[in-house]
Amino acid sequence: MYNGNFVSVIIASAGMSNRMGSGVNKQFILIDNKPILAHTIEKFDRSKYIDEIVVVARATEIEYCKKEIIKKYGFKKVTNIVKGGKERQDSIYNGILALSEKSDIVLTHDGARPFLREELILKGIEGVIKYGACVIGVPVKDTIKVVDENNKVHHTPNRALLWAAQTPQCFKTDLLKKGYEYANFEGIVATDDSSLVEKYGHPVMMIMGSYDNIKITTPEDLIIAESILKNIETNKSNDDFGGVL
Repeated sequence: MYNGNFVSVIIASAGMSNRMGSGVNKQFILIDNKPILAHTIEKFDRSKYIDEIVVVARATEIEYCKKEIIKKYGFKKVTNIVKGGKERQDSIYNGILALSEKSDIVLTHDGARPFLREELILKGIEGVIKYGACVIGVPVKDTIKVVDENNKVHHTPNRALLWAAQTPQCFKTDLLKKGYEYANFEGIVATDDSSLVEKYGHPVMMIMGSYDNIKITTPEDLIIAESILKNIETNKSNDDFGGVL
């Protein structure tokens, strides 16, 4: 709960993980001896601002998720595990339908994005209260090229205006529902939730995120993840010793 608002989270973990090439859902790969999905859920389960968590999983993995993730790690705020759809958009909509009627604010988050910081959860919620819809993201570091179907460079957009969208993406619950209903009616397909709210006609604000809020997608990302974890543990040790080792 935040300032009287009931805050929900939908965690999308129904992807196929084709780019990981591991033969198992990337969400269940261990980092620091714990499944990636467990790290992700933990960030929200521990947050004092979050009231409920709905996990969206592949139909064949729902029971495994209940036993090996939710029960094993004692998560208290997961109220439902629902079946994912054909596309991410279908999965999130299933999650929306499973939210509590009390939900005022909803955050959608990737199950394979386990390094979310508490302050970003708060920034996202505050962004919703102020703007109605916002996205956590970071300015791109590389120059971006737009190419045609033959890989010929069409144009180079101004890098200063380009941001990489992350999650959570944060909305008034009723607004996200309306965005999805509008998309379903119009046959609109998008790769993230904010695009549907944009298409519905509501402005979406960008909120500064963190470059270590990575989505683990490829084997190379696992190497980066281990480095981030090592850095987190080092900082935690420094804090335990008053910043001096």
